[in-house]
Amino acid sequence: MSEPIPLSPEQIAFYETFGYLAFPGLVADRIDEIVDAFEAVWRERGGGHDGRPHDGKQRSCIVPFIDQSATLSALLDDSRIAGIASSLLGDDFNYMGSDGNYYVGDTGWHSDGWHPEMHHVKIAFYLDPLTTDTGALRVIPGSHRIGEGYAEGLKTDLAMTENRWGVHGSEVPAMALETQPGDVVCFNHNAKHAAFGGGQRRRMFTINLCERYPEERLQDLRDYIARAARFWIDRAYGPAMVETAGPARRRHLEQVMANDGHLAELSRQARESRPEPSRG
Repeated sequence: MSEPIPLSPEQIAFYETFGYLAFPGLVADRIDEIVDAFEAVWRERGGGHDGRPHDGKQRSCIVPFIDQSATLSALLDDSRIAGIASSLLGDDFNYMGSDGNYYVGDTGWHSDGWHPEMHHVKIAFYLDPLTTDTGALRVIPGSHRIGEGYAEGLKTDLAMTENRWGVHGSEVPAMALETQPGDVVCFNHNAKHAAFGGGQRRRMFTINLCERYPEERLQDLRDYIARAARFWIDRAYGPAMVETAGPARRRHLEQVMANDGHLAELSRQARESRPEPSRG
């Protein structure tokens, strides 16, 4: 692994202010192998997490995703991806898992968490051309800033856009991050984001990362890991991720691996209580 390529001070300041960054063409030189690996994982998993092919009616999801492929796991070793992560989260950041998706239709406004104490980042790879009206990611700049009136108000108001503002969710002012395969975007988990007008097979996968948890917050980390039980997985990472990891990558796996021992039992309970794993 080569040394991470750090973000510029201006990029970091932009991210801290607005909650997202876009990187046109960042992995264009690898996009063919990335798409091939994406499709291979879906074939090997029978078309989805639960072994059913994507039917175009609802989102299909595999968790963890990049962990199923040595090629995709190696994205954590890519100096450009590692540079984004280390610049925003520190050199000892944690890899927190991934998901691979076929998205369908609209995705309403939401955050991927609301983390007042710990900094979580999502890096997203979109494998099809997407425009504002065909499912491109939309982000509301500044909506990640916990404790500020604007961001706090959006937490409530975005759930009722028509009653509150008289507009459909697609009319909410936002930045649309139109993408081509090979582009990468990243955003703070707190940031409000959505997509509208998309088709029935929007291919996308994400890498979730966070700053390393201090000792006094390790229970919070275990609670975060526990959420993966709904996907019926016994360990936080898949075998390809661990088996192909060199020393540099293992630094970003070690804290989660040391704190996921409770996941197997929680997944067993989930399997007993529900006939099939969650697809969303």
